[in-house]
Amino acid sequence: MAGCSQQRLIVMFLCLIGIVSATDLTSSAVSLADYELSTTFYLLKCPLGLFTINNLVTAAVRKESRMGASLLRLHFHDCFVQGCDASVLLKNTATFTGEQGAFPNANSLRGFEVIDNIKAKLEILCPGVFSCADILAVAARDSVVALGGLGWQVRLGRRDSTTASLSGANSDLPAPFLGLTDLVAAFQKKGFTVNEMVALSGAHTIGSARCLTFRSRAYNDSDIEPSYANFLRSNCPKSGGDDNLSPIDIATKDIFDNAYYRNLLYKKGLFHSDQQLYSGSFTDSKVKYYATYPSLFFKSDFANAMLKMSNLSPLTGTQGQIRKVCSRVN
Repeated sequence: MAGCSQQRLIVMFLCLIGIVSATDLTSSAVSLADYELSTTFYLLKCPLGLFTINNLVTAAVRKESRMGASLLRLHFHDCFVQGCDASVLLKNTATFTGEQGAFPNANSLRGFEVIDNIKAKLEILCPGVFSCADILAVAARDSVVALGGLGWQVRLGRRDSTTASLSGANSDLPAPFLGLTDLVAAFQKKGFTVNEMVALSGAHTIGSARCLTFRSRAYNDSDIEPSYANFLRSNCPKSGGDDNLSPIDIATKDIFDNAYYRNLLYKKGLFHSDQQLYSGSFTDSKVKYYATYPSLFFKSDFANAMLKMSNLSPLTGTQGQIRKVCSRVN
């Protein structure tokens, strides 16, 4: 009797996994990659993996709120080059050049030590199982939640690349000085619609940026609120001070909300590319929409756009490898 009961429990458990997986595969707007990734990928392989990542990310953000934006940005800067394959984490060696020295990344990307710490803990829990690419995807989601945003179900099963692309990082990552036409083109190159681009830009509601990236806007742009321009200039001289920081969202820099869009309405976008979203053109209505209806930004559009981004060209199956250390190939 005990054996039969145990068998029935096992069958019920496997059916439950099948139901969750089937739901995962029939959700709207799935791509081919979605059929290879699953929210239950580590359920049996590393059952405490997601719990571990969440604890460590939450602790890191609690220690330094800016870290949340840094981890979210790491995932973005990974996916927009070769796809979500953890290539951004690979350090230079005598025979290998990675992406960290690219203009959008140099002296800018942060959070590597948090990812390394997570990976080390997971290697103790489940050696050789949890990929660095999946860690980046989960850490990005958990960072948003840690700063007050809503999460999304991250599909897992990515593997890690053994290559990186310095040229791809320089050419494909959208620069903060882009105009609207070039900004749209950069996102369309990765398969994103204009509306998805505006939603993903909402990630700028958290974090800080270096003077080097917004100096030109502070001194040269005309579509900037005068007192805000003076505020930026006070911390960003015309020469020197390249690493001085200013919040991207001046209103609530450590809270994941919709203040970023409200700032744009008053010409208080930090980057030239930010303000281009509200500049008398075809993206204005979407900015107003998110500024007025924050729950629609949180609950659907941003989450769906992030899910789509996290599914950019993942390595699956036998492709790539599961790195033992995220900063180098095995």
